[in-house]
Amino acid sequence: MPASAPADLTLYDPFEGMQFSPRICFLCGASTVPGQDSVPVFADWLLDRYQLRERSIKLLDMSIVAYPGLRIACCEQCRTRHVEPLEAHLEQISRQGVQGFRELDEQLLFLWLGKMFYGVLVTELLNELDPLAVPRYPLAENAQMLRRFQAFFQPLQALRVPMTYEDFVPGSVFILETDPAQDDMPFEYDDDLSTIAFSIKLNETVLVACLVDNGIIRQAMRQVYRQAQRPLHPVQVAEFKARVYYAAYLLNVVPDYYPRPVQAGDREVIMDTLIDDTVGDIFNPWDNSAYAQSLLEMWKRWQLPLSEIMARPEEPLSFLYDAHGQPRHLERYPEES
Repeated sequence: MPASAPADLTLYDPFEGMQFSPRICFLCGASTVPGQDSVPVFADWLLDRYQLRERSIKLLDMSIVAYPGLRIACCEQCRTRHVEPLEAHLEQISRQGVQGFRELDEQLLFLWLGKMFYGVLVTELLNELDPLAVPRYPLAENAQMLRRFQAFFQPLQALRVPMTYEDFVPGSVFILETDPAQDDMPFEYDDDLSTIAFSIKLNETVLVACLVDNGIIRQAMRQVYRQAQRPLHPVQVAEFKARVYYAAYLLNVVPDYYPRPVQAGDREVIMDTLIDDTVGDIFNPWDNSAYAQSLLEMWKRWQLPLSEIMARPEEPLSFLYDAHGQPRHLERYPEES
């Protein structure tokens, strides 16, 4: 058998010159044909399994886009060699439920979540060129935010370029399980572009992530995460998400990534990282009133008022823990009196 062609180890940076266009492949920068060369942000198997073809999401400029309309430019080579195989693999993993995701290679899970997040991000950046309504805080005008996006894209290139992350994981990914007896919502998705936080629910599996923190948030939340390894009521999952999203908001550092120089015969890129923590604390100070706003947003479905969330200002309402700080087993909400 002939030897396989060496992998292309050339990295790509779309943030140099802001190369976001329906005519440029999101993954490698090759020219694409609008309307012909693209992939769905949310794969067809997700659209079909969760009846998303008739559902829509609202973007930052207040425009409404149907899920099938969320597509990102992708050349044929990247589509057939990288994106479609990843989606096919994740479709099979998803059929195994929570356990399948827990056994999945961590890099593959990061790449799958990252591909969806990045697809939404690029859609937002392109919309800012001709918005329905001018966003209050345009993404493209925030230098700190763009630096965070640019950092996130570096390890995401492992989707196309064989890559090893040397002694780090690029993001904090949490895998939660909902109690199916208390949860009738098969699919849910939300994100916070400014902090690169992302969550998607697939039946009883809930994946929550901050995609560019080098695992710092997961380390900080290791005890809460360990104690949440049980079927949770959806109101408890929402609280866990509020903690992750608020932690991502407080994160005060952006990782820098450095690919090692490629040598003749190399078959992968080795990515190193550095976090400059000399400028201050890794997290900004925790503020209960600000955290309560995160809870308020995540608990909209249950219409919990801020007055109830902050009934004890020194200790906002929790369904994950009881008054003694012990993990709380919640069979139903509202609880029977």
